[in-house]
Amino acid sequence: MNEMKRLVDSAETIVVIQAENPDGDSLASSLALEEILSDMGKKVSLYAPVEIPKYLRYISGWDRVENTLTPKADLAIIVDTSADVLLSKVLEAPGARHFLETTPVIIIDHHQSAPTVSFEYTAIIEQAAATSEVLYRVASQNNWPINEQAAEHLLAAILSDSLGLSTESVSSETLRVAAALVDLGASPSAIDSRRKQFMKKSAEILSYKGQLIGRIEYLLEGRLALIHIPWEEIQQYSDQYNPSVLVLEEMLFVEGVSVAVAIKTYPDGKVTGKVRSNIPVAESVAGFFGGGGHNYAAGFRVYDGYDTIVKELLEATEKALQHYDPQAS
Repeated sequence: MNEMKRLVDSAETIVVIQAENPDGDSLASSLALEEILSDMGKKVSLYAPVEIPKYLRYISGWDRVENTLTPKADLAIIVDTSADVLLSKVLEAPGARHFLETTPVIIIDHHQSAPTVSFEYTAIIEQAAATSEVLYRVASQNNWPINEQAAEHLLAAILSDSLGLSTESVSSETLRVAAALVDLGASPSAIDSRRKQFMKKSAEILSYKGQLIGRIEYLLEGRLALIHIPWEEIQQYSDQYNPSVLVLEEMLFVEGVSVAVAIKTYPDGKVTGKVRSNIPVAESVAGFFGGGGHNYAAGFRVYDGYDTIVKELLEATEKALQHYDPQAS
């Protein structure tokens, strides 16, 4: 914590970096950092290697996130990941690797997986419902200013990653932090109202959701639900709505399903997987492929054939389920 304070105090220009799969926690935490650091007199820029998905644009300020990295800052702060595999698009940006290898880097994260980044860093990684909960602790302990907009961003991040304070990762400390943010001016109802407005779907997307539901496969005697989203559909629908988000959580509500996985395939051979689970095995399943995340929500990215990935997914899921409950097999 002291080293982080020293690095922030000595920096004049700071870039806040998200991974290649922005979510509500990474986006809102980045925007909160922008508010906090700007009030401290720092010049702050925000970077993500992809466009911010439309379903996240209820978080005000999303349009300040740039998708071109200008590696001229005194300090880089990476939020919500400590894995090289989720930073590959960042590292592929011109000059990015050299910048991260020659500039002080701070990582703020709440995932408990061991960091796998390939450059030096100072890490603040603590168990929490969201990265923003960790960020709130850091700001409070260092007496950094949290204005009303920063408080709203921090609360929006917590609500996003905890599904409205409903996941097992929510602790009494999470609730205390949320209450403190409300005291600072954040409004849960205003955040949720904007979120619901942006969650509205077109008739085309609703029809596509029906197609996805009809294609769900149930494997391992119904314990694993799987949906495949090919590149053509990613191209056609992602700008309106993330195809995985359309069905992934609902797949967990099917009787007997313990693990739900959405696999996307890309023309360059890349395969990504989002893993969600009703029992604490998601990180274990994703870890089989070198990925990571939470016990109930994780992800991975590999380069291999779809059929091979499915075969390995069956093996990984079966092992995770067996380890969780040996009597269930």
